[in-house]
Amino acid sequence: MIPSGEQANIIGLRSKEFVAWVDEQLQKPLKTGPGKVIMEGIVDKFINWAKRNSTWPLHFGIMCCAIEMAATSDPRYDAERFGIIYRSSPRQVDVLLLNGPISLKLRPAVRRLYEQMAEPKWVIAMGECTICGGPYYDSYSVVKGSYTFVPTDIFIPGCPVRPEALIDGFLKLSAKIKAERRGWIKTKKGRLVDATKGQLADFGGEYTYEVKAVRPH
Repeated sequence: MIPSGEQANIIGLRSKEFVAWVDEQLQKPLKTGPGKVIMEGIVDKFINWAKRNSTWPLHFGIMCCAIEMAATSDPRYDAERFGIIYRSSPRQVDVLLLNGPISLKLRPAVRRLYEQMAEPKWVIAMGECTICGGPYYDSYSVVKGSYTFVPTDIFIPGCPVRPEALIDGFLKLSAKIKAERRGWIKTKKGRLVDATKGQLADFGGEYTYEVKAVRPH
């Protein structure tokens, strides 16, 4: 039962404040007592398992590597067995898969797609063009890496990236999502690195940062 005094306060709340109050009341039993144990012991593990086994990338192709992205879903490689299902709306995906050179004209559209995705979300840079500009690095109109305007989690080198490498990249992302529960992930060399680094960065304002091209004299 809601105390009478609190009931009086609810009447004066605006719609957004009321939604926030309802959310707070629903979270209370889950953060205290037996609910807290269940959330930390069972529900969190289940949600983490569901996230890492259903990484849905955006059905968005930029250039050559988009053909390899399509080949990854054919019967030979069958990426769907890993829960990799392409969706055509940014509101239904949790992975932004970038696969080609990103021009300055395309950059704001890609950033808009990223912002339209719901949390939690991740970004995979597929191929040299996306990672650093590739053969177009010296071009005036090509972005020198996706990391300059979206927080990129996984880099898959190659030109073009083979389907096997793309599947390996998604498996690496799955391992990162699994490690995010404890916050650290161990590399092959035994180093512990922050699994969430890059996702919590503040990307407010305009995105005009560019890596300066090194031209031979």
